Amino acid sequence: MKNLETRRSIRRYTSQDVDDGLLCRLFAQASRTQTMGNLQLYSVVVTRSQEMKERLAPAHFNQPMVTGAPVVLTVCADFRRTTQWALCRKASPGYGNMLSYQNAATDALLFTQTLCCLMDEEGLGYCFLGTTVYQPQTIIDVLQLPQLVMPVATLTVGWPDEQPPLSDRLAVDSFVHQETYHDYTPADIDRHYTAKEQMEENRHFCEINHKETLAQVFTDLRYTRADNEAMSKTLMETLHRQGFV
Repeated sequence: MKNLETRRSIRRYTSQDVDDGLLCRLFAQASRTQTMGNLQLYSVVVTRSQEMKERLAPAHFNQPMVTGAPVVLTVCADFRRTTQWALCRKASPGYGNMLSYQNAATDALLFTQTLCCLMDEEGLGYCFLGTTVYQPQTIIDVLQLPQLVMPVATLTVGWPDEQPPLSDRLAVDSFVHQETYHDYTPADIDRHYTAKEQMEENRHFCEINHKETLAQVFTDLRYTRADNEAMSKTLMETLHRQGFV
């Protein structure tokens, strides 16, 4: 509990290596995560080579932790292994579809979260890169991912060389609904978001971005409609090439 309450995204790492034996133990422990049909619909590509990290970096907008971390882990939704198993055992697989991608992506992300918790317990630092699904084709090309394998999560991993402040979080009653979904009224929005908006760092965030509200920073600058639509198109095209659509 203590580790989760103080969890931080770590972007700077010491030069100390991350032992293969430690990673393998954590992978084995994380594999106990719940999984659809006990199929474990995920694979992990471990990147240690500096050359390979530099090739992956453009897919993550060249964020420095990609090349600065001792290890980069790319977690993939993987129905290829199960498909190959079926073909080798006189079975007829039918997993080139959106539902199969959704199931595999869920498996992969559950595994990723469990792995993150285990790394917290070991004192390892990591950063989850949401950029993985923004430019997936680059990752697919660099890691030579075949059809029915799709990158869904990337973790940069190492021993922490920083202790950044904790990020703020919304209160529990802002996201927990009893019995049925309670839609948000303007009064609810005020109650849930005012404290966040009044934080000094967030007020400064608005000022330096010349925006009236924090919400505008997100809608107009960080996660815009145009970017979301363009990357959604890229994602669907990539899922098609990988055989899921």
